[in-house]
Amino acid sequence: MKALIFAAGLGIRLKEHTSDKPKALVQLAGKPLLQHAIEKLISHQITDITINVFHFADQVITFLENHRFSGVQIHISDEREELLDTGGGLKKAETFLTGSEPILIYNVDVISNLDLNLLERHHLTSGSLATLVVRQRDTSRYLMFDQQLQLAGWKNFSNGETKISRVDKFANSIPYAFSGIQIVQPEIFRLITETGRFPIIDLYLRLAQTEAVHGFVDTSTIWMDLGKPDQLQIAETLFS
Repeated sequence: MKALIFAAGLGIRLKEHTSDKPKALVQLAGKPLLQHAIEKLISHQITDITINVFHFADQVITFLENHRFSGVQIHISDEREELLDTGGGLKKAETFLTGSEPILIYNVDVISNLDLNLLERHHLTSGSLATLVVRQRDTSRYLMFDQQLQLAGWKNFSNGETKISRVDKFANSIPYAFSGIQIVQPEIFRLITETGRFPIIDLYLRLAQTEAVHGFVDTSTIWMDLGKPDQLQIAETLFS
């Protein structure tokens, strides 16, 4: 399995930490978030990792040059000309991700003890084009899945806004919160018709009309979004 770490974001929610550095280099327990993410992937035998960069990209590149990770090949997908959002970021990284192996996509600000090898086995067994890791937790916008965990759309329960992929499956769909972890098959690249900057969820909603785009319900004991300052503080306490 190859991996793509999304690390190009502006880190707006962490602005007190990201005025002079990228979110990927925000410290948690003495290590930058990017190092935590890379070590997580290495612990699950992933040795081919692509990292996209934009905000303070030079700092990320310098960090990787100065912190060699043994046995791992790391590629940089450079978005300094244009920040491409998650869907555009995946498309731009295609050169490094083609082949026959599934591709794990992992947000740099996620901390989780999910077994990624278990996730990969589930993904391969399901025959899905894409598997989205979801949890039962509070959020503003939920992904909606049918009884077979096929993606049907999303809904913002605070304002009622929706976007529907499959009308026939949306009515009785189940809400789950997306976890910023996903696996896709490399065949996805030939199905991407979008250009420029676009969100990966919009891509999944389009593809789910004809392709298997499934949820994987994560019940592991740790999952945190460290793009939020309060969660970063909680994580510091947890790690200490």
